[in-house]
Amino acid sequence: MAIKKLFASVGIGGASVETVLTEPNVLPGGVVHGEVRIEGGKVPQNVQGLSVGLQAKVEVQTQDGEALRNMEFHREQLGGAFELQPGAVHVVPFGLSVPWETPVTMFLGQPLRGTQIGVTTQLDIARAVDSTDLDPVNVHPLPAQHALLEAFGSLGFRFKSADMEKGRVHGTRQQLPFYQEIEFHAPSQYRGLKEVELTFVADGRAMDVVLEMDKKPGLFSSGSDSYRCFQMDLEGFEQTDWVAYLNHWLAEVGGKRNWF
Repeated sequence: MAIKKLFASVGIGGASVETVLTEPNVLPGGVVHGEVRIEGGKVPQNVQGLSVGLQAKVEVQTQDGEALRNMEFHREQLGGAFELQPGAVHVVPFGLSVPWETPVTMFLGQPLRGTQIGVTTQLDIARAVDSTDLDPVNVHPLPAQHALLEAFGSLGFRFKSADMEKGRVHGTRQQLPFYQEIEFHAPSQYRGLKEVELTFVADGRAMDVVLEMDKKPGLFSSGSDSYRCFQMDLEGFEQTDWVAYLNHWLAEVGGKRNWF
């Protein structure tokens, strides 16, 4: 829940805005349901528009290194203009679509550290704009994503961190201006691997899966990265043994340490 005040153009008597999510748990491609409650202040005000959107905290490259920035990646209008009378209350229900590419913020009921996504509400009144604080949304993995995350766990990989980065993953169906990386510590049986980063890029039909494997340095060589990308259908994925599939690729890259 977020509450903010928007003052009238003369500096007094502003409206209040409160957004409540009726269900904060959602899957990519799903819908976040809630309502916006607008209460008039002490003076009449002309509401020019009301909208809700999705916002993520994204890593952005700067001249000084990396910085976290709030990045909006989807917004929907909830209605047209109307006059807000003093003390009047307007309750506007909404269903906000969640893009298929939306990063995962939860797994097995636990939040993924380093990910933050939420709903923002924007009220346009008389040449002013009021945006509420972030109402957090819990984005759970699609069944296909869940299967891959479980496969990594079955192979002994340990979750390290997750983040969202501004930029593009080349060769994928990416539409959003940023992507998510979920990073794992590699288990000892993959002696040549240090870490593995996993990226999902989904649409309503299939998903591109990108693996970036950080290889350990050898005696006479420095470490390097190896990339693999494959497509996974969102339906019918259960016909594949993903533990064996991932192990084949990971063992090929990290099964032994490259000493030379």
